[in-house]
Amino acid sequence: MSTATAARPKTPGSAPAKKGKLSLPVVLLLVAGALALFSAVGIVTGNHGLTSSGQMAAALGSAVPIALAGLGGLWAERAGVVNIGLEGMMVAGTFCGAWGGYLVSPWFGLVAGMIGGALGGLLHAVVTVTFGVDHIVSGVGINLLIPGICAYVNKIYYKDYVAFGAGANQSPPADPLPLITIPGLSSWLDKIEAHHWFLVSDLAGVTGGLVTNLSVVTVLAAVLIVGSYFVLWRTVFGLRLRSCGENPTAAESLGVNVYKYKYLAVIASGAFAGLAGSYLSLVAAHFYKDGQTQGRGFIGLAAMIFGNWMPGGLAAGAGLFGFTDSLQLRDADSVHVLLITIAIAMALLALWQLYRRRFTGAAISIVVAGGLAAWYSLTDSVQRPLIVATPYVITLVVLALASQRLRPPKADGQIYRKGQGK
Repeated sequence: MSTATAARPKTPGSAPAKKGKLSLPVVLLLVAGALALFSAVGIVTGNHGLTSSGQMAAALGSAVPIALAGLGGLWAERAGVVNIGLEGMMVAGTFCGAWGGYLVSPWFGLVAGMIGGALGGLLHAVVTVTFGVDHIVSGVGINLLIPGICAYVNKIYYKDYVAFGAGANQSPPADPLPLITIPGLSSWLDKIEAHHWFLVSDLAGVTGGLVTNLSVVTVLAAVLIVGSYFVLWRTVFGLRLRSCGENPTAAESLGVNVYKYKYLAVIASGAFAGLAGSYLSLVAAHFYKDGQTQGRGFIGLAAMIFGNWMPGGLAAGAGLFGFTDSLQLRDADSVHVLLITIAIAMALLALWQLYRRRFTGAAISIVVAGGLAAWYSLTDSVQRPLIVATPYVITLVVLALASQRLRPPKADGQIYRKGQGK
């Protein structure tokens, strides 16, 4: 007697519900809601620093190197190569960018920084793609090797440049890159921001920070993020590169040179990281200094993961981490106001979760909201060490919350050998 039972045909009503993705209108609605919340808190507390043009400009400046480093990780991992050596490649970019900027021009420094990072990417590609070394081991090695080489060369090369501003761990200053400002629009937005009108002044402050003293590298970074989307998702080259990260054996069977595409992706990854490093030594500062990257390569990787290996999500993650990173450079009172802002946001999230009958998540949100509200009411300021740690704490929290919806390339981090599937 057979125990097999015939599978019942699926009806439209029995199909499992798919998890909805955040569409552009939903994202814009969330952004508008967040801006309204910031505006309301600013009016109640009298502190409008979170949406001021200065805060936005600082956040944008902090987001650019994170976004460029994350873009480097995106290219490498879409081809199946994990690149945690971005931090070391950024250091190569800071050193080579400052060197080229001082000796020739800041424009040449940008190119030199990209070349320095690309050489680090080439080293990572040789070790992982050709010799099949574990990607994490290779990345850790690069993060240890390149900063050591740059620090040593700096001490040797610039020992006779002390009179020009160099030191044992610092290069001479380079000339600055030009800044872009839209004069009429910038001054008009400043006037609107000064009135502190609900939502209108906050929107003016945010917009003003994006059109005042804008670095040319910031514009270049935006072009590279948009261009990467079109190259990777709208061209045959991008399709072949992404196939190497999804199923390299199948790609090989269709005539794709997997080694070539992995090499190109990892070298481009290093070049983007090098550009991020040269931004730090030519825009954020005008010299190379030991420890200048401060873990931004790893935060860039976190932004890429937060963005689910997509350029748009990467840009959003870089903006979030750049905003939190810039808080330590601004007024400490703004960080204190941020506590009550997050508490209100968590309370609203709890109401939404109660509406969706997610009682565990609602309870957690209420506890967090209550704790932050108590912290705000019982203190007058946030201690400096906590402010400095804010971007790293936000990185961990965001990754923990986003871990359930992540979908990395299927062959990401796997060692590939030609003909292994035959």
